[in-house]
Formats: sequence, C-alpha cells, structure tokens
Amino acid sequence: MTDHSIVGHEQWIAARQALLAKEKEFTRLRDELSRERRALPWERVERAYSFAGPRGTESLGDLFSGRSQLIVQHFMLGPDWEEGCKSCSFWADGYNGFVDHLAQRDVAMVTVSRAPLDRIEAFKRRMGWTFKWVSSLGSEFNRDYHVSFPPDQLAAGTAYYNYRNGKFPVDEAPGISVFFRDASGAIFHTYSCYARGLDMMNAAYHYLDLVPKGRDEDALPYSMSWLRHRDRYGS
Repeated sequence: MTDHSIVGHEQWIAARQALLAKEKEFTRLRDELSRERRALPWERVERAYSFAGPRGTESLGDLFSGRSQLIVQHFMLGPDWEEGCKSCSFWADGYNGFVDHLAQRDVAMVTVSRAPLDRIEAFKRRMGWTFKWVSSLGSEFNRDYHVSFPPDQLAAGTAYYNYRNGKFPVDEAPGISVFFRDASGAIFHTYSCYARGLDMMNAAYHYLDLVPKGRDEDALPYSMSWLRHRDRYGS
C-alpha cells in the first residue's frame, strides 16, 4: 500500500473516468446475464417435500406464503451440528433485513437446513435473526438440490456440487434455489447456484471490494479463515 501511485486531482478524475467506462460495461453485461438467467427453461417439481417449521409441517407450496416466487437459501446446519456454518451466517446477517422488501415484489424467501427445528430455532435466537427458517430433516430436498451428501459420496470424492462431481470437505453445502408456482399450484424449479455463484448475494463482500485493501484474503490459509460468527469477534 505504501508505494501506491499518488496523482493530482485532474489525473485522478481521468483514471476514475476510464474505470467508470469499464464499470458501465460490466453493468450492461450483468443485466444481459440476468435476462438470460430469467430465460432459462424450467423443470417441474414432481416430488412432494415436507418441512418442519414454526407452524408445524409445511409443504414446498406452503413456503410460498401465497406468492408465486420462492427463494430458498440452503444453510449449512446438519442434523448433528452444534451451530450453523459461519460463512452461511455471514450471508444471513445480510439478507435478514430485506425479506420483507422481497415480499412486496411477489417473492417469498425461506432458509432451509437439515438440522432439527429445535436446533435451528436455538441458533436463530442466538444470532437475533427474524427470517423464516425450516427443517428439511427426513426429506430428500437437500440431496435433490445437491447441498447434502451421503457418506459414500464424500468418501469416494464423488459429491455432486455446482454441477459437477468432486471432493467436498463436509456433508452440507451452501446454495440458493429458486422456484415458481403457477395459478394451478404446479411448482417449477427455475434456478440454483452454488459456490462463487453465491458471492454477489453478500453485500459486505462487495463493500470490501470498494476499499483499498479489498477483501484482503490472499495471504490467509483459506479465503474466509478470518470470519467468525458476529457474536464471537473479539472473544
């Protein structure tokens, strides 16, 4: 940082305008990509899924809460885990505040994990979150959407994640899946993303991208080794 280029105001403006042109091009490309994402073909959801939630047992259709679009945040909290994934919690700290805004655009959002509901509720209270969070324990939902892996796949290095087979370090993975329900009640899977595909959903990371040091993770053992549950910083 100490040998960074220092220039006068006019030179700074010129450099900033050059970068702005690239930023605008990136924005146009992102808009085009978003249109292509929305234009993807859909697949009908044929299997019935059940979830344990605050109101009792709910179907996938119930999770729409009367809306036509549903975003599912796959949160890493396994049946025998003591607490939720710190990285998933980093994302949850961000989306906790905007679920009500999504509802105004005909979108329901729900977080899903395989942990039993009582463990989910306890961790949710600890973190102070208010979004809806249900358990898929006993359902094939997580495996069908490729965010939970059986032991034999983990041992063989054949876990199917982010649309390819390979090694995965634990039995739960993060992801987002999107669904649409039509007027007849039929449900369609429209989109899922995983791994770095989740990156753009984390506002804190994108704020870090604005500052001189960026995410400042290059020298770390792995990219998110600095991260803690927010109630454990300084402990």
